[in-house]
Amino acid sequence: MRKLPAVFLRSTLIILLLSFFSCKKQNNDDVENDPPNDTLSTCWSKVASMTKTRSWHCVDVVNGKIYAIGGNSSPSSAVEEYNPITDTWTLKSPMPTGRGDFSGCAVNERIYAIGGWFDNETLSIVEEYDPTTDIWTAKSPMPTTRWGHTTAMVNGKIYVIGGATGWPVEEIYKTIEEYDPITDTWTTRDSIPTPRWGVSCSVIDEKIYAIGGQVGQETLSTVEEYDPATDTWAAKSPMPTARWGLATATANEKIYAIGGGNVYPPSNAYKTVEEYDPVTDTWKPNKSPMPVGRIALTACSVDGKIYIPGGGGISASSKSAVVYIYDPVCDSITY
Repeated sequence: MRKLPAVFLRSTLIILLLSFFSCKKQNNDDVENDPPNDTLSTCWSKVASMTKTRSWHCVDVVNGKIYAIGGNSSPSSAVEEYNPITDTWTLKSPMPTGRGDFSGCAVNERIYAIGGWFDNETLSIVEEYDPTTDIWTAKSPMPTTRWGHTTAMVNGKIYVIGGATGWPVEEIYKTIEEYDPITDTWTTRDSIPTPRWGVSCSVIDEKIYAIGGQVGQETLSTVEEYDPATDTWAAKSPMPTARWGLATATANEKIYAIGGGNVYPPSNAYKTVEEYDPVTDTWKPNKSPMPVGRIALTACSVDGKIYIPGGGGISASSKSAVVYIYDPVCDSITY
């Protein structure tokens, strides 16, 4: 057999190496490298990163799996599923309407993506995702167009709270809108006492707690409790740290407020974690901080631990694929 010239072999090897690194770079363009300053305390850990970088997205849990949807990345329509057992992310069917600044809520093993922002337009669009069939279905739109709102589920119904329309902000919404997935219908409920955007909420004992947010030039520490059974609001003890664009999640009958921005536009992305006990209406500050500060993040609970996939920094275009886990049980700070 005739030997190939050495020059040819070297040239071929160089081409192959360049192709490899080119593909490797292309495949990783959308994944943020692990932050160099993310010092992990004993109560924080890190799992496999998402395949897409995200901020102003939503995450929901169905049958023990986490679904990360959309976000401010063009904006994104990408959907991916995380399996905590195998520590792997899998791309799923994309959302029909790519968007950011929206909210999602899981009911009856389906996820509802509601409102948001796309191409300089505030949306009222509602789309339902069935993880079992990996199919999206259009649903009745929200009566209002909203971005920067929050959603919660109580007794099979979804409640949309806060949010705004237009940019610069034209209106911040007071009214709550209730969605019934069974009948695919919307009902207007009582107004929130403090209208705001960039707010987050969590549910304990069938009551919704709206926490933080932004209105005008004021960043809020406000906490208000909504009881869907009586359609009434009650003021609660304010959060120690005023912030917007934060995430909240529940574990062990407590609410954890995580991250967020200090002012708008932000000069600081908080690492702060604070624990709220609805029974005593008290806050515990100084929980173990998140490894890096994040704004426009989301959080969800699986088996008593809180997952925080993605989020951004003080730049409006920043986003992350890194996923952190917070374990409230191990957080043994003495007060």
